[in-house]
Amino acid sequence: MQISETHSEGLKRGLTVTIPATELGSKLAERLDQLKDRVRIKGFRPGKVPVSHLRRVYGKAAMAEIVETVIGETTRQAISERGERAAMQPKVAMTEDEAEATKVLEGTADLTFTLEYEVLPTFEIGNFKGLKIERPVVPVSPEEIEERVRQVAESARTYQAIDREARKGDRVSFEYSAKTDGNVFETNTTAIVLGSGQFIPGFEEALIGIKSGERKTIELTFPENYPAAHLAGKPASFDVTIKEVAEPGELVLDDEFAKRLGLESIEKLRETIGKQIESEYGRASRQRVKRQMLDQLDALHSFQLPENLVVQEFDNIWKQVQHDVEHHGKSFEAEGTSEEEARKEYRTIAERRVRLGLVLSKIGESAEVVVTDDELQAALYEQARRYRGQEKQVFDYYRKNPDALQALRAPIFEEKVVDYVLEFAEVTEKKVTKEELMADEDAADAHDHHHHDHDHDHHGHDHHDH
Repeated sequence: MQISETHSEGLKRGLTVTIPATELGSKLAERLDQLKDRVRIKGFRPGKVPVSHLRRVYGKAAMAEIVETVIGETTRQAISERGERAAMQPKVAMTEDEAEATKVLEGTADLTFTLEYEVLPTFEIGNFKGLKIERPVVPVSPEEIEERVRQVAESARTYQAIDREARKGDRVSFEYSAKTDGNVFETNTTAIVLGSGQFIPGFEEALIGIKSGERKTIELTFPENYPAAHLAGKPASFDVTIKEVAEPGELVLDDEFAKRLGLESIEKLRETIGKQIESEYGRASRQRVKRQMLDQLDALHSFQLPENLVVQEFDNIWKQVQHDVEHHGKSFEAEGTSEEEARKEYRTIAERRVRLGLVLSKIGESAEVVVTDDELQAALYEQARRYRGQEKQVFDYYRKNPDALQALRAPIFEEKVVDYVLEFAEVTEKKVTKEELMADEDAADAHDHHHHDHDHDHHGHDHHDH
């Protein structure tokens, strides 16, 4: 194998690799020798087919397989011998000369191909020991637990049909046909509890006083901020037929109620709900802590990034942005920006993601952070659990797709690296209110939804596996 460098600029590399015809020929001879004992050709006894005949029949196909294998092996070897690590799979280009390609397959010409790739940058890990992190903490109050218990009870409340006019708190079952611009856009049968705010403003109020069997046309206008852009701000009429009016049963928060939910007592229900709330606050707090950590890690590092990785990351973000524009009525103008400005912003975010991905990967590598088989298996089972009845297809998919399995590994790796960095941080706790924590979370969620910021990314890519 002969390797010559055609260019080296920044992180970009270009190589020309030549494999002698003699080397390919010896590999072909080995391959044909293996075939000799396996193939059955009419007129020849098993294992007695002349190699010259095998070469005529299978030579080109076997050589094509050999060429493909050799290119993969020598690509890895060539880059490894240079002490480099490719950021992404190198681009391989062979001669476009058909006559030359035929000679290679016939074993009469050397194989020459070019490699174009970017290397992972070399950089020093910044001093992340002593990062100052503030962890927001929300105490769970008995009042909040009681409020959540009542919400659970409301969702499990029983209703009894009654022959009277509907009041606030009643459950009304009805059919409806909805029109806008004279065209029906939806027909459905549903039930709502009056006063729950499930429908657009004014709809539930219009049902107060109606009885089972009655019909009514309700004229309303969709809110300007309605999620479905094609309906936002439009007047609509709903032709409603009432099927049933039902009044709520008594709400009794006792052990009997808890048992209906599968728990032995109301106190056990309160305890369970308290833990759920703590877990919710814990996740939100973790996101705030992680964001602070990533902000400080990002500020500690500045180095050249592989353009291909940045472009790939930007493309992933931009696809989601375009989806939001096309399917959720979002627009750049509505958010006070333009497509050009948005592209710049998302490009910056893509660069940040790639930079943090490389930093976390290097920290994890130096700290010998590994994702165990048990951890990966647990993540795989969690994926399968989300698709009940299709578990086998999920397992088969991940078994056949190493890249998909890597996508499961990356977030686990990242969280373990985050935990490792936090071990060296100066973490202080700050008590905040639920509103303060969730307002911060809502802002982050909105930012993540539109800008896909780093908090919900998986930066811990094992780039050394490429």
